[in-house]
Amino acid sequence: MPHSLDEHLIYQQQTLREALKMLNHLAVDLNLFVVNNQRELIGSITDGDIRRGVVAGAQLDDPVFGVMHAPCSYLQQGRVDPYTIIEIRNKDIKMIPIVDDRMQVVELLNLRKQRSLLPIDAVIMAGGKGSRLLPLTQNTPKPLLPVGNKPIIAYGLDRMKLFGINNVHITVNYLKEQLIDFAERYATGSQRIGCVAEDSPLGTIGSLSLIDRWEHDYILLTNSDLLTNIDYEDFFLSFLESEADMMVAGIPYSIKVPYAVMETEGKRVKAFKEKPEYTYYTNTGMYLLKRKLLSLIPRGEFYNATDLMEKLLSDEYKLSYYPMIAYWLDVGKHDDYNKAQEDIKHLKL
Repeated sequence: MPHSLDEHLIYQQQTLREALKMLNHLAVDLNLFVVNNQRELIGSITDGDIRRGVVAGAQLDDPVFGVMHAPCSYLQQGRVDPYTIIEIRNKDIKMIPIVDDRMQVVELLNLRKQRSLLPIDAVIMAGGKGSRLLPLTQNTPKPLLPVGNKPIIAYGLDRMKLFGINNVHITVNYLKEQLIDFAERYATGSQRIGCVAEDSPLGTIGSLSLIDRWEHDYILLTNSDLLTNIDYEDFFLSFLESEADMMVAGIPYSIKVPYAVMETEGKRVKAFKEKPEYTYYTNTGMYLLKRKLLSLIPRGEFYNATDLMEKLLSDEYKLSYYPMIAYWLDVGKHDDYNKAQEDIKHLKL
């Protein structure tokens, strides 16, 4: 069972004996964070700190304040960036508190269970009918079709949660009541899942114009029927480093021409290429974009992500692509669905 925040907090006047009892209960997550009577963070303590204190003469009935490690590392709520998380991981720190402006601990980041804490809001497109998967989708929306032991969409939500993407919107239309019920039941811990209902189909990005509750300046947009082990942190860092306004994840697709190809200009042959191979990047249905681009999406109208990309290109915004080498499967047809059932036996998603 996951531990609550309070199980990791100890007041400065509590004793070393109490601290040992709390640490024993925590098992592998052997970190306590010391707070004052206002629950403001003032230090941390581990069983190692207690052992060193006892060796130096401390008694088990002494307050933890005397042997705690201070100051301790922490993250500021709303000001977390992925580069800082990487630094913390490189120091082999497994658990770090997140504090508000008053230094009160509001959350704990457990890097044994979570990879990062990305400042991204997510939108999962789940409004389609899944016609190519009939009759499976006759009474069940495609995102809720089981793959292995859980629905397709659950793998996407769990992947987002692993990277700390906790403000999630699901756009729904076809059999929307089932998806709304699923979202209410599946939201756990710090991940909040809300549904946005389309009165009529709005394309792959049009429904973003209906969402008002944003927490971050960056948005992840993804299809609901994808199985992938994409590294969202790497995707986001590539997006930042490219200084793009929008980035689309692409899968390489190679075409081998079985003949010699002539390079021509008019009727003139300029060169030959013997059986060349060309590589293109296909759209995976996963995008990162700056929130400011929402003003370009017409409200309540059918609008695809490709429409937005065309506009960005014509208006000289910066559109980049992310060359994805991770596992990716679009579960759109029966063959894909059967493949997903086999692949999931061997994937860690």
